[in-house]
Amino acid sequence: MATPKVGCLILLISLFVLSVQAQDRITGRNFATRSEVIARNGMVATSQPLATQVGLDILKQGGNAVDAAIASNAMLGLVEPTGCGIGGDLFAMVWDAETQHLYGLNASGRSPKSLTLETFKEQGLERIPSHGPLPVTVPGCVDGWFELHKKFGKLPMKEILAPAIKYAREGFPVSELIAYYWNLSAPFLKKYEGFEDTFMPNGQAPKKGEIFKNPNLANTLERIAEGGRDVFYKGELARVMDAFMKRVGGFLSYEDLASHKSGWVEPVSASYRGYDIWELPPNGQGIAALQILNILEGYDIKGWGFGSAEYIHHFIEAKKLAFEDRAKYYADPEFNNIPVEQLISKEYAAKRRELIDPDRAARQYDAGQPLLAGETIYLATADKDGNMVSLIQSNYRGMGTGLSPDGLGFIFQDRGELFNLEEGHFNTYAPGKRPFHTIIPAFITKDGKPFMAFGVMGGATQPQGHAQIVMNIVDFGMNVQEAGDAPRMLHRGSSQPTGEVMNDGGRVYLETGISYEDIRQLVKMGHRVGYNVGSYGGYQGIMYDSESAVYYGASESRKDGQAAGY
Repeated sequence: MATPKVGCLILLISLFVLSVQAQDRITGRNFATRSEVIARNGMVATSQPLATQVGLDILKQGGNAVDAAIASNAMLGLVEPTGCGIGGDLFAMVWDAETQHLYGLNASGRSPKSLTLETFKEQGLERIPSHGPLPVTVPGCVDGWFELHKKFGKLPMKEILAPAIKYAREGFPVSELIAYYWNLSAPFLKKYEGFEDTFMPNGQAPKKGEIFKNPNLANTLERIAEGGRDVFYKGELARVMDAFMKRVGGFLSYEDLASHKSGWVEPVSASYRGYDIWELPPNGQGIAALQILNILEGYDIKGWGFGSAEYIHHFIEAKKLAFEDRAKYYADPEFNNIPVEQLISKEYAAKRRELIDPDRAARQYDAGQPLLAGETIYLATADKDGNMVSLIQSNYRGMGTGLSPDGLGFIFQDRGELFNLEEGHFNTYAPGKRPFHTIIPAFITKDGKPFMAFGVMGGATQPQGHAQIVMNIVDFGMNVQEAGDAPRMLHRGSSQPTGEVMNDGGRVYLETGISYEDIRQLVKMGHRVGYNVGSYGGYQGIMYDSESAVYYGASESRKDGQAAGY
């Protein structure tokens, strides 16, 4: 058996060897997997090719970017249940070409009104469980679809949902990475009510290339297409969910579903070297990306060079600072006075920047003092009229709670796990409250014009990924595909909104492609460096050239996705 020192040496040598590319490209960066997709009339980028094709078909049928986004999302709930579905929540930003304005939608659900903080205390819980009935919150996805459609949609919902209904009834071949995650989750989730009946035909999860059908989901989507959102929140489907939750000892009720509503919110932004980066305000974590970028704007990122020890060190330290604020302040704004404007201000970033030691990694930072006043899918769409959609949707923890209500073909989300059970915290559990949320869509404008819709999936990876995509494009001059293909870094080990406190400095995970010399320098600076396959999220992006009226599309090379246009 190798000693720890030898093991570390083997890891570092492996990282260095694997950083050598297996192929040479004629154009572009050596880490790029493929060229960008370029088209004039429309573009769709999702994490599964069949969902991309469905969205593209909707555009060709005369639908707009919102119609395509809804159709693609519905399809992803079928073909990628390991990341999303109508049992989960949704956030979106829409660039409306007619008004030349960016709109934000928060379609996240609230906690059950009959479940109190005292209930958790009586059960002796310090954290909310990740599975089963306790972390279930109201599914916000379906209402999100109808809010988007009411404000911007063009085609009827029957036409938009028809492809997903057809595929659910006739079946589709399961793609490679989704099959991998499905088979990883099924052995654990099969013990939860309804999961095996729907998601384990013949007693096991489907393998790569196996045809999977979900007729129950087809029936559910058909009812929603015909009867509208009220069928899900106030009609027969709500009654089924209510009865199911009572049977399994849950708290989500018909009343919780019937009172649910999404909210249109104003996106917030920070400038970064001439580009305006847009995120949605809390209860999501999007402003963490803005805080990271504000801090890093004060450094010569381009001069340091992509992948350099200096760049990685300062990025990780900026992330640590932002995430301590994330743990303290990010929560439901209906229950708290959250100092968003102060947190994303340049003045506040300058004060936080002063705390970074350029030569040494910090073990811990405290949250700042501004003046008070979990697997996912991401998709982007764009149409011939210049409308663009940035949409993210999730069950949390891949396949959610594991609970699948009788005959409905989907799984309830476990987003409620992200509440804090400590009294007095911004994110402390309360009935009818939205939990801290990890899923965040992003958008970039330049000189008041749309520039890019993008997102990066994967829990706490997301704001770190957003900031890296922006810097890859703005500082390092990468194209939209290269920006996603470039080796990523991920820091784990900051205090969490759930109440968990980290004070060991955490660990930096680097993808292959970072040089051995830079890794060695990071270790000397006090960073604990590791490598972890599959922890770096997933990315989709659509960039718009307003002068030529041309879209550039990109999809995550680490997953099953596709960008396509016409």
